[in-house]
Amino acid sequence: MGQEIGQTQFQHADFVRFARQLELETRALREAESAGALGEEEPVIGLELEAWLLDPAGGPLPANEALLAALGDPAVVPELARFNVEFNVAPQPLRGRGLALLEQELRLRWTACRGAARGLGAELAAIGILPTLRDADLTLASMSPMQRYRALNEQVQRLRHGAPVRLGIEGVERLASTHRDVMLEAATTSLQAHLQVPAAQAVRHYNAAILLSAPMVALSANAPFLFGRRLWAETRIPLFEQAVDAGPEAPPRVSFGSGYATASLLEVFEENLREHPVLLPIAFLPEGRELAHLRLHNGTIWRWNRPLIGFDAAGRAHLRIEHRVMSAGPGFADMLANLAVFFGACRALATMVEAPEERLPFKLARANFYAAARHGLEAELVWLDGQRGTAAALLEDEILPLARQGLADAGVETDLIQRYLGLARERLAAGQTGAVWQQRFVEAHGADMHALTRAYLDRLHAGQPVHTWDA
Repeated sequence: MGQEIGQTQFQHADFVRFARQLELETRALREAESAGALGEEEPVIGLELEAWLLDPAGGPLPANEALLAALGDPAVVPELARFNVEFNVAPQPLRGRGLALLEQELRLRWTACRGAARGLGAELAAIGILPTLRDADLTLASMSPMQRYRALNEQVQRLRHGAPVRLGIEGVERLASTHRDVMLEAATTSLQAHLQVPAAQAVRHYNAAILLSAPMVALSANAPFLFGRRLWAETRIPLFEQAVDAGPEAPPRVSFGSGYATASLLEVFEENLREHPVLLPIAFLPEGRELAHLRLHNGTIWRWNRPLIGFDAAGRAHLRIEHRVMSAGPGFADMLANLAVFFGACRALATMVEAPEERLPFKLARANFYAAARHGLEAELVWLDGQRGTAAALLEDEILPLARQGLADAGVETDLIQRYLGLARERLAAGQTGAVWQQRFVEAHGADMHALTRAYLDRLHAGQPVHTWDA
């Protein structure tokens, strides 16, 4: 869904043509996999970071066009709302100093973008949900002026037959709201991890990412407030799932998925073809070029763990896994620590002799995920072979040792392993994620969302990891 499109109005014939081409491309991908034609390179890692543009009072500032024009960097792009932008960095090999190179480039890009923002009298923030955001900020007037977003909104409403989106979240407090567009999605921002692996290893890594979703959402939780209400530790999860609801007649466009992969990640693309109505029937020419229809359709289905297809410079297709569960922020060191835990533990789980997904039923992995999103580090989770404990204990006793093993086996430099996993361990020792800090601040100072945002920005830009933040 990152690509711009050339039209917003479609006829029945457009959907018929797109569906026919989607079927052909799905079959072609299956044939390429069977022929061993998919990439087999060493593991490559990447990230995407979504961020907020703020006005001087700490509220959302719908001015990303002016910011991006001043910045002039094609790796920083608009998001659904005019108060959000997305940062992209060049992918790196996992081995060696790849993690440090991701952090270095992200910091440089952020610094340049923040400079451009301050030139406009604005500020940048990386946070899952902006505390000062109001329900009234999420209107079509705040939508970025790109045809793909307008078309997405129109097509979701078509599937819903014009029925409103009814948001309802039960947390520490209760929130209910009604919208007639997809702009609720713009209230959520994330850090997305990308892991490219050889095709022969893709199923095991994908299933490992599913297993890790609960501990990772607990470790990275940073979205406890929405419209001034305290809800889940990671309210972004139920919010995004409801924001793009396509109605009772269609399967959810945002979900934890329907199960583990068994023999191939192509099972997911075939499920896309079979179960999900086409949203954007764009005509790509020449037809079949770089599986454009298949990739666009997949881009309108937001599983929390999503397989993606990419192409190298020589035109060879490869598989990568997009892990979407982590909240944006708080700081760069925190986010890179989250990525290190995920990449390392994913590799360790994926290379176990006995597949760990055979030791934890999918329904329990899914239940773990929503428990962790609701309760954060205090969530009670089930792990392999029926082990039970809090998310914090699972991370400390199981996930961090796996991450250390996986990073070492991948050839990551020892000092980086110590730095990033040390930060994660200290966060667990302090019991303070971004969500916990926000809650502690409100408990200490009251529910002033502007004061909370100002304090968050002060600490974010001081450059200290979140476990050291005072309330």
